[in-house]
Amino acid sequence: MDVLISTLKHAFMITGFVGVMMLVIEYVNVLTQGRWQERISHRRWGQYLLASLLGATPGCLGAFAVVAMYSHRTLSIGAVVAAMIATAGDESFVMFAMIPGTALPLHGILFLLGIASGALTDAILGRRLTARLSCKTDFAVHEEDHCTCFPHGRILAQWKHCSPTRGTLSISLALFLAAIVAGQIGPPAWNWIRASLAVVSAVAMFIVVTVPDHFLEDHLWRHVVRGHIPRIFLWTLGAMLFLHLVVDQWQIADTIQENQWIVLGIAGLVGIIPESGPHLVFVTMFAKGLIPFSILLTSSIVQDGHGMLPLLAHSRRAFIVIKLINLMVGLALGATLMRIGR
Repeated sequence: MDVLISTLKHAFMITGFVGVMMLVIEYVNVLTQGRWQERISHRRWGQYLLASLLGATPGCLGAFAVVAMYSHRTLSIGAVVAAMIATAGDESFVMFAMIPGTALPLHGILFLLGIASGALTDAILGRRLTARLSCKTDFAVHEEDHCTCFPHGRILAQWKHCSPTRGTLSISLALFLAAIVAGQIGPPAWNWIRASLAVVSAVAMFIVVTVPDHFLEDHLWRHVVRGHIPRIFLWTLGAMLFLHLVVDQWQIADTIQENQWIVLGIAGLVGIIPESGPHLVFVTMFAKGLIPFSILLTSSIVQDGHGMLPLLAHSRRAFIVIKLINLMVGLALGATLMRIGR
């Protein structure tokens, strides 16, 4: 029971952090309406930089934006490779919550590796094969619509007719913030992690309190809360309970550590799955000291959350080619690092 309670609190903390970060990023994404992307995408190296930067942004929105621009023939297939290597999907949030000291340099490596891999992909494939893999028709993934994020003069009126969604999110965020301040969730002592949790949660509270109902319902509730949070919580809780059962109860930690090459291959193959969640098993194993950085890096390179799902629905050939490229890059770099003891 103690283990279950501790695991639940840890899962709530991670999911809460993921949720508030998603709220903030969704807010910024709609507020900017993607205008900053237009100029940089017209240059080839600008495409790789833009795609890798969008991919390195935690969550699925950056990857979705890259697929949307690729489908509109704005970006090359190399730019999509750059984004999918750089992205770790929703698991980025979890890594920043569980292993913050590793998450930042890991994402820096993924960002730079994405740029290099994207440029190399276009150089090797050439224009003819790239054109064959390009989408034939437009396919909108996450079009930005105009939305007033801070409606002056209407905030009090919104609260006079408070919707169930606004009330639910406000109360949930208030309780989460209170639990952080009281030390019930997160680090027991005040440090930069606890302070960051509190600040981001307070910003999320401001967003929920002030945004109009349209933004609240369409962008925050449907996309973030209903679309992501339940799955992240269940995957996080399941991964932590699974590893507790396997490592602590069955005592196979030595078996995992003695077969790292096999685990490396499994990490690459699991990364092919176009879904957020399976990667959390490797994040949790790394946090427990069961696997080296090389395996975590391989998993992060190959997997892309569910950022590739729209491309799978639209161009299976491009999906297969990009996944194979990511798998080769992930296994090659992971094997190299493991060989030198990383």
